[in-house]
Amino acid sequence: MSKQESGINLDAEPSGNGCVECLASGGWWFHLRRCAECGHIGCCDSSPSQHATKHFHETGHPVVANFEPDERWFFDYRTGQAYYGPALRPPLFHPLDQPTPGPKGKVPKNWEDLLN
Repeated sequence: MSKQESGINLDAEPSGNGCVECLASGGWWFHLRRCAECGHIGCCDSSPSQHATKHFHETGHPVVANFEPDERWFFDYRTGQAYYGPALRPPLFHPLDQPTPGPKGKVPKNWEDLLN
């Protein structure tokens, strides 16, 4: 695979340690996803705001990588399939001391009731 093929750019750096939009708005997330094309970190579809999927619809960037520790998989929105892909530029997951769900101090006590 070339450095940028099929929605994956091996040179893209993660945009940060948490969901860009949730951090900006004071929101929270359940799990994080990383756009494999540009590095945007967004929250998963179980999260209240589903920013990773919104990023796909806004940009057309078709592949996300899981951004959680100990889970190495990609998801292609075009096919609806998960698969194992190439090693992206580190970091490959959020900091180990960052809670899931996160970020610390923003997650409501009834967070499980608020998942999609």
